[in-house]
Amino acid sequence: MKLTFHVFLSIVTQLFFLSLNSAAAWEPTKPIEFVIPAGTGGGADQMARLISGIAEKHKLSPRPLIAVNKSGGAGAEGFLEVKGKKGDSHTIIITLSNLFTTPLATGVPFNWKDLTPVARMALDQFILWVNAETPYKTAKEYIAAVKERSGGDNRMKMGGTGSAQEDQIITVQLEQALGVKFTYVPFKGGGEVCVNLVGKHVDSTV
Repeated sequence: MKLTFHVFLSIVTQLFFLSLNSAAAWEPTKPIEFVIPAGTGGGADQMARLISGIAEKHKLSPRPLIAVNKSGGAGAEGFLEVKGKKGDSHTIIITLSNLFTTPLATGVPFNWKDLTPVARMALDQFILWVNAETPYKTAKEYIAAVKERSGGDNRMKMGGTGSAQEDQIITVQLEQALGVKFTYVPFKGGGEVCVNLVGKHVDSTV
């Protein structure tokens, strides 16, 4: 039997809330702020809003989960807000790779140890994407085109979710491994990256 991602996440979310209910008698007394340290439309944003919807649909929480985007400073805005609410059981955050990359890149006074992990909901995979209207059908074809344009000012543009984030780290690794050069273009979130890839303002993303 095949499970769609939404069905799978629904099951995981329900099990997560059921485990919380069985582990303690505590219940929220006001809406829960669900902080998203990323822009709208990206993976973290979609995941958090899907979880909020599942919790409401199946009445897994007596109070709603209110998703709030705080993407400033490559997610530092969201991390610092949650750090500043130590002891506030009505604030949670969904994290992604910027939990580690943002403090390393920006020096913001935050460490992943400032948060308490509750559950791992999903694993993120990185895939090389190009616009469907381009002639490239394989990674080999695209990289060959990137190599041809690596020497001049007209390099292929790689869109990503922020400076010094996992997208740029992977881009640098590709450059080092394959001997190519991209122009990395940072955006505020995955949704904005997708819009620019579809609009052909960048050539690829990961």
